[in-house]
Amino acid sequence: MTEKIPHDIKKGLEEACRLHDRAVSDSEKCSEFSKTMSNLLARIEDAGSFRIADQIMTVLLNCNPKEGTHCDKATQVAEKMKKLAARLQ
Repeated sequence: MTEKIPHDIKKGLEEACRLHDRAVSDSEKCSEFSKTMSNLLARIEDAGSFRIADQIMTVLLNCNPKEGTHCDKATQVAEKMKKLAARLQ
């Protein structure tokens, strides 16, 4: 069964995917990515799309923004974001 994802949330997730690509080497963008994903998680749970919400929670569990350092789980989060983006298609 395919979950219905509201258009505005889908667009937000697509933007978050692009943001993560820029966040890998920029701690400010990394923090922005984490906040964006947290916001999207709340919205997608409210919309009842719990499978997508589970994927977002997994991303957030691995996302730990640290100022002035390179993300040690950037590759792992990027792979999860690719899977999430593929699911949105």
